[in-house]
Amino acid sequence: MSLTDTVQGRHIPDQLRSTLDRRLKSWESLLLLVAIGIFVVNSFASPYFLNAWNLSDATFNFTEKAMIAFAMALLIISGEIDLSVASIIALVSTAMGLVMEAGLGTPVIVLTGLLTGLVCGAFNGLLVTRLGLPSIVVTIGTMSLFRGISYIILGDGAFRGYPADFAWFGQGYVFWVISVELVIFAILAVIYGVILHKTNFGRMVYAVGNNPTGALFSGIRVERVKLTLFLLTGLMSGLAAVCLTSRLGSTRPSIATGMELEVVTMVVLGGVNILGGSGSIPGVVIAAFVMGLVTFGLGLLNVPGIVMSIFIGLLLIGVIALPRLWAMSRKGR
Repeated sequence: MSLTDTVQGRHIPDQLRSTLDRRLKSWESLLLLVAIGIFVVNSFASPYFLNAWNLSDATFNFTEKAMIAFAMALLIISGEIDLSVASIIALVSTAMGLVMEAGLGTPVIVLTGLLTGLVCGAFNGLLVTRLGLPSIVVTIGTMSLFRGISYIILGDGAFRGYPADFAWFGQGYVFWVISVELVIFAILAVIYGVILHKTNFGRMVYAVGNNPTGALFSGIRVERVKLTLFLLTGLMSGLAAVCLTSRLGSTRPSIATGMELEVVTMVVLGGVNILGGSGSIPGVVIAAFVMGLVTFGLGLLNVPGIVMSIFIGLLLIGVIALPRLWAMSRKGR
């Protein structure tokens, strides 16, 4: 084989060619093909799918979850996990409802939501980093704790009557069919992509996930990195709660039930190793579109919600098991 390949009369060095080959064979490229395939199938399966407003509505199936998934991706890469994110949304929404009932306006309601999410993230992070407790155990506990508090406050009731301008976050549009939530999603994708792939902090996240002891001896403050990631996850849960509550126009203690499963599935489907150490934000972005297209397509076909839940569960198991099965098949050759 020659040292160079020629495409359209231009010489491509081996290094560049190997980089292109690697990207074409990456998990993100495979996911992109899957997303395109799902889009094509949906366009034939339902005559309503290609309507511009319907496609815009499809983005609501993943934008709020993806906001959390970006922070969750970094957290899982570092070797930790937060299963309380859906319950944080419930508690945040309840806190915003209490502020609304007190007669305060939209700025205070939103600020309350973000701060409540931040406090919940700090609570999880301190239990993990200061007491050395396993994050999966801690967040299973706070998953019940946070939602339990919401049920104590609301019972079977609900908060309604949010200010009209509060609806802008979850129901507003920036331009034509481009929703506010989609714009927030795009901005966060860029921010988290830069943080993970272009900054020293991102490199520290990878280092902590691959070898926390080695990272510690390299001068990385492992506990601080992990606490920061729990704070970010709590903050993103608070932001998602603002958008979701705004879109629904009410608060119930059952809000966002089961969303933690979809967030984790989105992250793992995006190529993030559930054991930590590897993953990318572009993969999570594509995975968000894949899950959004699938759930929206099934919804247009009137597939029951329980079937969608079964699909999400099988998808999570499949994505986790696939690399192991592939490795086993390679060893058997």
